Amino acid sequence: MLASAVAMAARSVPYAVAKPAGKSFVAHASDLLPLKSTPINPDWIINGNPQARTAEHSRGHDEASLTAIWDCTAGEFRWYFGWDETVMILEGEVHITAEDGTERTLCAGDVAFFAGGTWASWRVDDYVRKVAFLRKPFPMPLAIAYRLRNLLRNGSNQGIAA
Repeated sequence: MLASAVAMAARSVPYAVAKPAGKSFVAHASDLLPLKSTPINPDWIINGNPQARTAEHSRGHDEASLTAIWDCTAGEFRWYFGWDETVMILEGEVHITAEDGTERTLCAGDVAFFAGGTWASWRVDDYVRKVAFLRKPFPMPLAIAYRLRNLLRNGSNQGIAA
């Protein structure tokens, strides 16, 4: 019954979304954005005195996504990812240890994804600068409805009866 209601609601959502008010195109040279101090939570610092800075580049009209430039000096710390985050290292490198013990060194040009609600340890030997693409994860009931809607849309595009 609930699935039927969700399916009907999903079909009633229009495919085309109205153009949002505000900026629809934002471009900046990443090295010219003014970085502001964004101290790392002292309880998260494992070693050293890492100094982090952030510059917001853009924010989605629905406030559920954000693009920023972030840099950090030498140190080691744990980091909590409250949002899903995809990063691309622009300069320097960072040694990452994920919650499951996976270790990886990210260098300029590398891309990585961190799921919202997870922790990772970061060790910066000298300096790292990244671009971060952040997206708020959907609450689980909404995520299930969204996946169902996509399944129904994709299924109907392939000739599968829904």
